[in-house]
Amino acid sequence: MLESEISAIYLSLLMGFLAVLLCLVPGVSLAWLLSRRNFPGKPVVETVVFLPLVIPPVVTGFFLIRLFSRHSLIGGLLADMGIRVVFSWAGMALAAAVMGFPLLVRTMRGALENINPRFESAARTLGCSPLRTFFTVTLPLAWPGIVAGSVLCFARALGEFGATAMVSSGTLGNRTIPLEIFHHYQTPGHEAEVIRLVVISLLLSAAALAASEMLINRYGASRYRSRH
Repeated sequence: MLESEISAIYLSLLMGFLAVLLCLVPGVSLAWLLSRRNFPGKPVVETVVFLPLVIPPVVTGFFLIRLFSRHSLIGGLLADMGIRVVFSWAGMALAAAVMGFPLLVRTMRGALENINPRFESAARTLGCSPLRTFFTVTLPLAWPGIVAGSVLCFARALGEFGATAMVSSGTLGNRTIPLEIFHHYQTPGHEAEVIRLVVISLLLSAAALAASEMLINRYGASRYRSRH
């Protein structure tokens, strides 16, 4: 296997894990807010959060470039601190996180909505604060959905192409598996490399999807037992 392919696999896995780390805390918080509270502007928030699921990824990448370029307010402030987002692996991780965030929030929201509210009410009746109830009752009951959402976010980040291609320089050592496949596909005589990376990508994505489905099914089974 070529060094560039190994680098692409490593970078893709790194992007996936970083995307989950970036999304986990805000994802759980937002999922809880959307599942438990009604507030003015909630439909707008839901639209913004889930918009990356339906718009072309390159559009998301375009907005990220405009938001974090050196000529923008945010990008300029980051550049003054020595942080470069556009055309860097950090920008690729951010793009992957933005694309995986809606899947993580949607899965977590479903898990939180399926929790029997009587358990949380019982905890508060026993004197638990809302914060303690969240960490000792809500999160343990929702953990399979949280893990499943994290796996889906990882899988989405692993296969992301459009947004990461927009914010990536695409140079050697800065290409994920999809970008490396595209590079080899555009190079005559690299069919073997393309096939090899396609198989690896399929195996990684299938494993992540299978793990997510297993956790979702396990959550459904445990939910059924709690009701009966």
